[in-house]
Amino acid sequence: RGSLNMLSRVLRKTKRTRAIRTFSSSTIANESIAVYGAGLMGSGIAQTAAQVGYDVTILDVNQQYLDKSKSGIEKSVARVSKKMFKEDPEKGESFVADTLKNITFSSDIGSGAEGKDFILEVIVENYDAKFELLKTIDAARKPDSIVISNTSSLSINKLSTVIKNPQQFAGLHFFNPVPVMKLVEIIVGDQTSDETIASLQTLTSNLRKKSILCKDTPGFVVNRLLVPYLLNAVQLLEQGVASKEDIDIAMKLG
Repeated sequence: RGSLNMLSRVLRKTKRTRAIRTFSSSTIANESIAVYGAGLMGSGIAQTAAQVGYDVTILDVNQQYLDKSKSGIEKSVARVSKKMFKEDPEKGESFVADTLKNITFSSDIGSGAEGKDFILEVIVENYDAKFELLKTIDAARKPDSIVISNTSSLSINKLSTVIKNPQQFAGLHFFNPVPVMKLVEIIVGDQTSDETIASLQTLTSNLRKKSILCKDTPGFVVNRLLVPYLLNAVQLLEQGVASKEDIDIAMKLG
């Protein structure tokens, strides 16, 4: 009954929040995003946001990671530009310049969240590490900002315990590579507000992504769908039904 009540709450929120905020290029131009973590996922999220006009700051304690992130984003944006503007190289050059202009790289973790509208932590999947960073973010952020954890498996409710206003906290599960993959799971905690859900739906829409809402549950939606496939593949191999190569072919082509 508790699970059904929670799902009903999420569905009701979906209906109520779809019309609260709509796409606006002027809104994007006035909003800023902090991305904590300059790894593959953090860089991909930052690039995707910068490409559509958000003011993005990538933060990491390791300068080498920041340098690698900058180099990787420059190469990735150049590839995107060639595909998008192959008939108009000048527009492509402008697209690259505008995107890179929207990104700042910083190792100032303590003040990185100041003044930002959306703050994403995209660090290692470890509760203690995330708790420590979320406390730092929460102490520095402005009152109306939204704090987001990018996670594929950790509990949003558990992470929210270190946020003073958990109504402004939720999860986003992006998929790799972020600039290419269209889906984003919005993970709704028990205390996540309607306004926060609406803002994240607008954010993901502005990022040209398709979002789905999911209650805070182990594996969320996509991984819950994936794991049975993996288990069945192992069982087929164990039972001698088919070779691992043929099982792979069946999954790819069937």
